[in-house]
Amino acid sequence: MKKSQPIPLWMRDSLREGFSHLQAGQPEKAAACCQRVLVSRQDLPEAHFLVGLVALELENRKVAIEAFGSVTRLDAAHGPAWANLARLFMMAGQPARADKALENAVKHADNNPVVHDLIGLVSSMLGNDQESLHWYGKAVAGAPDNVGFLVNYANSQMHVGELKESAATLRKALALSPGNANAHWILAGLSKAKDRKHVEEMQQFIATGRYPAKALAFLCYGLGKELEDLEDWDAAFEAFAKGADARRSTIDYNEAADEEMYEALRRTYTQEWLEEPASSCPSAAPIFIVGQPRTGTTLVERVITAHSMVHSAGELKQLGNAVRRLTKYTGASRFSAELVEGAVRIDFEKLGNMYIETSRTLAGDTPHFVDKLPLNYIYLPLILKALPNAKIIHLRRNPMDACFSSYKQLFADAYPHSYNQEEMARHHARYYRLMETWRERFGDRFLDVAYEDVARDLEPNARALIKFLGLPWEDACLEFHKQKTAVTTASAVQVRQPAHTKSIGRWRRYEQQLAPTRRTLESLGIPLETA
Repeated sequence: MKKSQPIPLWMRDSLREGFSHLQAGQPEKAAACCQRVLVSRQDLPEAHFLVGLVALELENRKVAIEAFGSVTRLDAAHGPAWANLARLFMMAGQPARADKALENAVKHADNNPVVHDLIGLVSSMLGNDQESLHWYGKAVAGAPDNVGFLVNYANSQMHVGELKESAATLRKALALSPGNANAHWILAGLSKAKDRKHVEEMQQFIATGRYPAKALAFLCYGLGKELEDLEDWDAAFEAFAKGADARRSTIDYNEAADEEMYEALRRTYTQEWLEEPASSCPSAAPIFIVGQPRTGTTLVERVITAHSMVHSAGELKQLGNAVRRLTKYTGASRFSAELVEGAVRIDFEKLGNMYIETSRTLAGDTPHFVDKLPLNYIYLPLILKALPNAKIIHLRRNPMDACFSSYKQLFADAYPHSYNQEEMARHHARYYRLMETWRERFGDRFLDVAYEDVARDLEPNARALIKFLGLPWEDACLEFHKQKTAVTTASAVQVRQPAHTKSIGRWRRYEQQLAPTRRTLESLGIPLETA
């Protein structure tokens, strides 16, 4: 923007008004303010920045990327725009572009705590956990009374194993904002409750009836966890159920489309299809751990990544993003029958190479890396076709324990079926039948592992895992809980403990309350006593 072009007062006022509307939770009004300005002037970085923020609020990532990109073209030193781009590129599964944007965000971070906080988030998404902790710490240092920054910092401390420090940070946040639902939820998960003090605090906040559904879910799940610690089983389930209902009310879940996709998977990916000649990527670096969430995938990952030749890359979205890119898929849902059917004739060598290339930033410098995204079981045939030298480990768990463990867990933006017992059970049945199909067709190409076996008898099962991977045995694999690396999944606290059997059969504590789950699974022919 040329200095000779002053910004008229009315434009400044419109942008100020737009930011105010956005802070008040009125993105549509904020968008109208942007529009008024941009019709007259296209060269104002702050107008495009506001467009980006509005798009983020409306969950329109494409518009947000375009808007923040316009900001950086007009003002290459705009740290907040670069930081937002880095986050959006990571969400889109483009870590290389995220890296470049992050580099510019760091270069132009100045003393802006908002930018520091975003850099912390992107660093975490890139797997740079200590770097993430550093930047979250800088955000807190620059704005020590910002509750959001404190909560993010505490979450990062938890992930790197600084549990006492995380609790102290959360208490600071709660001193500033006693009813912060997210802070209460994280605090509840840091240690086992020994008394009812925090339980009563959360109950009082819930009783006000003032929380929107998403925040109410945080409080209820935190409450349920602590009540379970105290073995108040009935009250714990009541809290989980209330939290699940609250979260379900915020989710648009299309179960019919889910069913269509699973049918398309069984119909499309046959043994004959896999045996058709096709070029592939020769890399033997990836190790995929797949299955349902909360079934021991993190436990097995920690056993494997304790090995000196294996790096934890986390739960990568790169495979699904590569499939969508190569099929030119534009559907609103991340998974669909249309996507499944469109992927059957893609260039599988390109798919494998694209996955390896886009994962490079996160894959570490060891010969192998683990991609622990459970949902990759959907893509199992595509992995076999595109990356025939990759290893795949499938975790099984007792269906009732698996379902209940998901039901009592609040997820970020995945597993929308897990907040209603019947929906959850029907989904588990679809997954169970699909894995039966994959086992029948491709069972010699992946390893089935029962969570219960690993938890009950670690050493022989750990040795079998390492043997399957073709690696020499290392005793460190039995002491996985001593690893200092971060854990960013729901199991962040549990995996810092040795393997145990406390979670096996836990669903029986809630046998009466889980009757809808059991009844649904039995009606669909799912054997309940199998892992």
